[in-house]
Amino acid sequence: MSLAQRAMERLQAWPDLTAGPASCGTGRALRSVHDEIVHFHSARDVDLHLTDRAILRFHHNLSGSSAIHLVPGSGWVTVHLDCEADVDLLLSLLSIALKAHQSPSADRGPRLAGCNFHRVRVLPRDAVAGG
Repeated sequence: MSLAQRAMERLQAWPDLTAGPASCGTGRALRSVHDEIVHFHSARDVDLHLTDRAILRFHHNLSGSSAIHLVPGSGWVTVHLDCEADVDLLLSLLSIALKAHQSPSADRGPRLAGCNFHRVRVLPRDAVAGG
């Protein structure tokens, strides 16, 4: 079972999430009452709708993680799952995303449409570290 499958299985048990196809056309999604929150695109790559406000708030921490990939102008972050710790990071960030989407001021203004699929190319960590 892939890390993304394990994460999806754990998240489907959360009572405020519903599974379905991703609106971008690739993979499965989990959505809250308000919005799609997470897209599982592959066995390792997941897009999370964190919101612009949450990304700004946690930008320093997010940009310091080798598992997180940010796209300027997007309210989504791409999480690359290489180990169990990345799955735990995804679950923690998903909690933040759910809270962010409960706010009436959650990203409703202009931004890049849709998730980051096809906007991010994730390199394996050993390729990044090795130069």
